[in-house]
This record gives sequence, C-alpha cells and structure tokens, in this order.
Amino acid sequence: MQLDVIVIGGSFAGLSAAMQLARGQRKVTVIDAGEPRNRFADESHGFFGLDGVSPFTIQQEAYRQLLKYPTVDLVKGKAVAVEKLAPGFHVTLEDNTKLHCKKLILATGLRDELPNIPGLKERWGATVIHCPYCHGYEVRNQALGVLATSPLFAHQAGMIPDWGPTTYFTQGLYEPNDEERAFLLKRGVTIESTPILEVLGRAPEISSVYLADGRTIRLAAIFVGPKTHMASPFAEQLGCEFEEGPLGLVIKTDAFKQTSIEGVFAAGDVSNPMQNATLASASGVMAGVGAHRALMRE
Repeated sequence: MQLDVIVIGGSFAGLSAAMQLARGQRKVTVIDAGEPRNRFADESHGFFGLDGVSPFTIQQEAYRQLLKYPTVDLVKGKAVAVEKLAPGFHVTLEDNTKLHCKKLILATGLRDELPNIPGLKERWGATVIHCPYCHGYEVRNQALGVLATSPLFAHQAGMIPDWGPTTYFTQGLYEPNDEERAFLLKRGVTIESTPILEVLGRAPEISSVYLADGRTIRLAAIFVGPKTHMASPFAEQLGCEFEEGPLGLVIKTDAFKQTSIEGVFAAGDVSNPMQNATLASASGVMAGVGAHRALMRE
C-alpha cells in the first residue's frame, strides 16, 4: 500500500505536520525512533498553553490526540534508509520493513556537539543551557555565564543580563570587537578572556568554573551554543540543499517547507535557523500544509 505521507520524526515538528494531514483525511505514518533533541530537558518553556510541561508529556498527549484520526499510524522504530522512486519514496525500517509514500516529511532533528570541557555534558539541559527564552527564567537573578563557541555569542552575552549578572567567557578565541565591547560594558557584562577548563559542582548543579590561570568564578548556569549536526543522513542522501545556520547547517526550504527535492519537506530544527519548541511546531504545521497542497495538485 502506498501512503500519502511518511513523517520521519515524532516530536513537536513531526506531530504538528501529521496533525494537519490527519485533518485533511490523508493516510500518514509517523516513524518515531524515540530520541528527540529535547530529551535532556525536564520541562518545555515558552510553548503557548503548555509552559512548564515536560516534552515527553506533551508528546504523549499529542500522540493520544493524533491517533484518534483513523488515517494515522504510528511506528515506534528507526528509519535506516530512504530512496526516491519515480514517483514517490521508499522508507526502510531497522527491522527491514519497507514503507512507500507519495510525499516525505523530514522532522529528524539535530544532534548537539558541546565544547570538550569536563562538566558540560552531564549538566546539558539543566544548568548548561542554550536558549534564554526556553530556560533563562529558571536560573534568573543568579550569576550567569556565556561560553563563546562562535563570534555570535557576543550578541547573546548582551542579552543575558536581563536574566542575571553575566560574565562573557571568550575562551581567548572570540573577543568582542570595539562596538560589541562597548555594548557589553554598557549592559554590565564582565568580559573574561581566560578559558574555562572545567565546570565544578555536584551535577546537575554548578558551583563555579575553573579557569586556565587557576582562578575559579562562581556561576549558577552557563549558556553555551553547541555545534549542530543533522541527526539523520536522509536529507544529504536525497540530495537536499543546505544553508548555513548560526550553529551549523540547516535544510533549505521554501515558504511551505518543501526542500530542493520535489516531494520532500523538512520541518523543525533541521530547517529552522532559530530553534525552539514553538517554532518547531509552527514549521511542522507548514510542512504538513505544504505536503497536503502538493498532494491536492496531483
């Protein structure tokens, strides 16, 4: 049987895409490997109507609602291969099950690569965080750090004083230019050029950071921008075009989230230069609508 759409990825973006297609009475299968990017966070914040609810709880409720639609199927498993046919697509699962569809939505997410500093990884999603709108309120009014991983982080360091007193750690690599330095000083940011060598304290809490010159600086949380990588090779295998995002490549799409490959849509963090739960869900809606529009025109 040929499905209308297969959605690879069962988190905020993929489920939002599937909901639009379900309501359009299209046959859609969601493939969920159970490894969403947000699995390290206990709570999701800034998502309208669901602030403070865990990503897992949101996902489970979304599945409950989605599976009430008779044209929807959920596969708990991992897609291992995707092939473009003429017409349509062929998706192979880990157990060698093969599924066929007319349109494909990639909501496969990103993989985060943190700087190689002891103490960061075990605190990721708790006191080592990326997005101030997602997690800043929970660490407010405490000593905060910004760990530079690219020149862009001078800008982020200028944001963080709205949540607490801020130290910008350049790591000796990403020194602000004159204009950035003036802005940071105006915002009350302390600029520290000596690199952090280790994060100290009983994880997931932070007590301080240890610097290369032997000093320690007390902090409660650190904002860091991980390098991002595609969590799945499918976009590259299909020949989709990419473009540079702030922290890594994202899949290039049009306004309805279709990639450079006809019939392939991308949603969520894989296609969004700016990333959070709300934007992931919104792009999923657009990908679902875009796939439905394409189906209607056939």
